[in-house]
Amino acid sequence: MNSDLYSTTMRQLNAKIIPFIIICYFVANLDKTNISIAALQMNADLGLSNSMYGLGVAMFYISYIIFEIPSNVIMTKVGARMWIARIMITWGIVGAGMSLVQTPTQLYVMRFLLGMAEAGFTPGIIYYISCWFPKSNRARAMSFFYMGSVMASIIGLPISGTILNMHGFADIAGWRWLFAIEGIPAVILGVLVLWKLPQKPDDAAWLSHEQKGWLKAQLVRDNAGVEVGANHSWASALKNKTVLLLSLVWFLQAFGSIGITLFLPLIIKSMASDQSNIVVSLLSAVPFIFACLFMYLNGRHSDTTNERSLHLGLPLIISGLSLAIAIYSSNLLVAYLLLVLTVGFNFALTPIFWAVATEKLAGVAAAASIAFINTVANFVGLGLPPLLGKIKDATNSYHYGLLIVAAALVIGGIIGILVSRPARPDVSNRTATRLS
Repeated sequence: MNSDLYSTTMRQLNAKIIPFIIICYFVANLDKTNISIAALQMNADLGLSNSMYGLGVAMFYISYIIFEIPSNVIMTKVGARMWIARIMITWGIVGAGMSLVQTPTQLYVMRFLLGMAEAGFTPGIIYYISCWFPKSNRARAMSFFYMGSVMASIIGLPISGTILNMHGFADIAGWRWLFAIEGIPAVILGVLVLWKLPQKPDDAAWLSHEQKGWLKAQLVRDNAGVEVGANHSWASALKNKTVLLLSLVWFLQAFGSIGITLFLPLIIKSMASDQSNIVVSLLSAVPFIFACLFMYLNGRHSDTTNERSLHLGLPLIISGLSLAIAIYSSNLLVAYLLLVLTVGFNFALTPIFWAVATEKLAGVAAAASIAFINTVANFVGLGLPPLLGKIKDATNSYHYGLLIVAAALVIGGIIGILVSRPARPDVSNRTATRLS
């Protein structure tokens, strides 16, 4: 391998692709999860119980599940750039339209439309990254991409809390300002996607002829040993054992990423009921600072050591154990710090998971499989928020619901260690590639 060619090519990819998709994913998660901050005012305005709020959250995932796989299959036909632009523009319009809802039913309808508009975005970007970044840098690339999600909580939650304080400005409720303002950037970015994201290496004017040749050859070598490749149809890929096991791991991981994230401001508010909404939004943002750090360090170390299994499974196990201990801690500070670790470690496995998935899958089958894996996880979004809401209404506590989340994370970590272990031939192939 020409080390100079490798270094200059990766610098170009990191500079030209990664920052833009981080911003796009930041906005995606901001529009998807800002309902958690809006709920601090919206629930009372619309007369929503905890169960009704949980149903409103879940409606997003119903449509997301229905349209996720078809969206990714269409993307492989029309091209990632065009399809990602379409997704962002439509969800931005719907996200801003959330400001107009007047009844619980209207909220349910708009959340359904938001999920339909956004379906395919995350797996589409993951597939796009796998078409550009070699295996040796993929976990780091995935960690940077998911930083957009984390930043939506680090930066987005305080921003959302600030917008919420616009309550009464022009006689409009703060939560309505929140949805209206935060929907606009997605539309603007959707238009910019057509200009900023090249379809394939040959279309990248910022890569030299030599860089394009090296990158394409490296990606071909990386895809040579995948379990599900170009010779698989997208339908047959969904029956593959590895795809099904990866789906199970991501499903269990989602108990943390979906359950805790969407309820974190309400959980913290229940712990510190005397604090203002601004303070609650700031406290809700802190865990995601650690999530950002843990993702980068875990992804970088996994790429450097070429070890995936423990880097994937152990963070999820630690996350579940931290949450279980936090539930029974009588000290509010200790409980909060354990929640910080729970969120941090829950996100830490994310870049490793998708690096493992894209190392085992390639081609159109990969696009469908990635969408399928993400779709299965979104069933958690469909069922868990209403369940947590019902448990809270029945017991006046989140403890029993969070115990379910903790158990799911530990089980997911154990399965993750098993499914991500490389087969013997795969190890040999990687060694041979390094020596060549």
